[in-house]
Amino acid sequence: MLKKPDVTYEFHHLGIPTTEKKPGEYYSSKFDLWSADVEDSQINAQFHRFGPNTSLHPLMAQYPHVGFKVNDIEKAIDGEEVIMDIYEPIPGYKAAMINDAGIPVEFVQTDLSDEELYARAKSGQSVVRDIKTD
Repeated sequence: MLKKPDVTYEFHHLGIPTTEKKPGEYYSSKFDLWSADVEDSQINAQFHRFGPNTSLHPLMAQYPHVGFKVNDIEKAIDGEEVIMDIYEPIPGYKAAMINDAGIPVEFVQTDLSDEELYARAKSGQSVVRDIKTD
């Protein structure tokens, strides 16, 4: 279990690697990655399809990852094997990923509600989503 002093962990989402094109995909040229929200998912699941030139860590393409909302992303990744450095894909939303014994784990820090987050992403405020492909 994730336990660091002064860090709170709350389940946020599940990311699932896939090789199949999904409806509503968005492409990120920054990462050579297509992402799609799983319609009607009650757990905020997303599919991720990795291109041949992806700059992301191979673990992310091989295994599903769980995302946790944390109150302090710097403390959450301190001392961990970081496989994706802290970045801010959407204003007000920071993310980073670690290798937890061969399992990718993402941490997000935000004060945005899920509704605000997804509205910003879909409105084009994301610096990693270039093109909707459906």
